[in-house]
Amino acid sequence: MKKVGIVMGSTSDLPVVEKALAVLQEYGVPIEVRVLSAHRCPEEAAAFARSARESGFSVLIAAAGMAAHLAGALAANCSLPVIGIPCKGAVLEGMDALLSTVMMPPGVPVATVGVDGAKNAALLAVEILALSDESLAAKLEAARAANRAAVLEADAALQAKYC
Repeated sequence: MKKVGIVMGSTSDLPVVEKALAVLQEYGVPIEVRVLSAHRCPEEAAAFARSARESGFSVLIAAAGMAAHLAGALAANCSLPVIGIPCKGAVLEGMDALLSTVMMPPGVPVATVGVDGAKNAALLAVEILALSDESLAAKLEAARAANRAAVLEADAALQAKYC
């Protein structure tokens, strides 16, 4: 199985990223985690993206706050799927990061999840990998079925109590 690269702009993004790491580990997806800033070390971030396919990656996840150019910088330097996680900041509650991540020019796509949406970023990466991995596809189907059952169980309990 190919691996997922998770890149964050700084270690302050780690509390968000840890949610993605947990999901990927739960699914048994190999990961590599890096801190590479689109602004403070742009050459290293670009080099990582340019060599990502040859390094065995299938998907990159980029987490950054504020100006949040990391996902776009990675996407500009590789042809792998890039998923951006806009991280909440103290000033604009993550709206700045969301807009910076989602507003990419034509030809440089970045899939963008919600602010601090690391779990969904990881699940999207698993879904991408599952296109060519039946084992992962089966795990995703089982998780969806379990989620459905939990909601229906909660609904039945609520109905029994109040109806």
